[in-house]
Amino acid sequence: MHPFEKVLSVSIEDIEFEFNGQSPIEWSSFLLNPRRLRGSDFLMRWSQGVWSEERIVLAVNQTKEFFAIPYGPSSTAPDDDVRAFELYFERLEAAGLGAIKRPDLLIFRKTDQSAIEKLVSNLGGAAELPFKVEEDKNMQGILSKAIIAVECENSLWKAAMMPDYGTELRPQKRLEGKLGLKKSAVLPTIIVKEEDREPLQTWQDINNVPIHVWHVFFDMAFGISLDKTQRLIEDGFILPTEQTFQAPGGATTKKSLYKLYYHYGYPLGDANEEPSLVAKSITDKNGHILPYVHFKGGTMILRAEALKILRELANG
Repeated sequence: MHPFEKVLSVSIEDIEFEFNGQSPIEWSSFLLNPRRLRGSDFLMRWSQGVWSEERIVLAVNQTKEFFAIPYGPSSTAPDDDVRAFELYFERLEAAGLGAIKRPDLLIFRKTDQSAIEKLVSNLGGAAELPFKVEEDKNMQGILSKAIIAVECENSLWKAAMMPDYGTELRPQKRLEGKLGLKKSAVLPTIIVKEEDREPLQTWQDINNVPIHVWHVFFDMAFGISLDKTQRLIEDGFILPTEQTFQAPGGATTKKSLYKLYYHYGYPLGDANEEPSLVAKSITDKNGHILPYVHFKGGTMILRAEALKILRELANG
């Protein structure tokens, strides 16, 4: 699957809108490449992903101890122009780098900020990082100072309002007596895709930088280390869930993912200002309008538990 389609794939369960009663339109007639932008859900997914990663970077950078930079392709790509976003991934694919998996963010000690910014500048700026091999001396300089790498996930839910938020884990028959909740429970989880487990583990082993998964909800966020994630899965505490994903081009694929109960992670942050949901749209050359919801603003403050983990990693 093309990397652009992969990053914007949406779970079938999350698709909100279906347009009926409209005759088919040839995708070649669209100004934007339509195999990628079929409708509002994918545009909203793009906006939602940009928003959640920006909230994390801002929260980290507001501390006096740490700062974050975008590192993976979805984080370094243009964030204010969907066409530029598309072309960025076309360039990545043309360079033969579309299949490379890297964490979304890198976090450093604040005292290293000037040195890191100089190394990033030497490489042509943050947008060029995915196009550089990690054996490059400047890339090695960046990675040698990273205290943690972050894989970002997000969900369009208010975690505190989910029905089973706050419910204690209990022994479950399907988990052979291990703690868990019923399969139908609705609560905050930290999502890790099966297809990402091995590439992320390989990256962590090669670069000796610990990876954590940070999952942002509308009102709060949770984190968990990749090491703990792997142990929970391998020991049978979390079973895979199969979901059908639809890419912007229309293709559907079944993927296994793991929904880790937030109980196993740590509180990452709380929203102290909610974002605004702004109506936006794009229009093709035939006048066909695709409306979508754009996420704007909002701030998050890191929890003491998250800062404690960052300090431990920085001093380790």
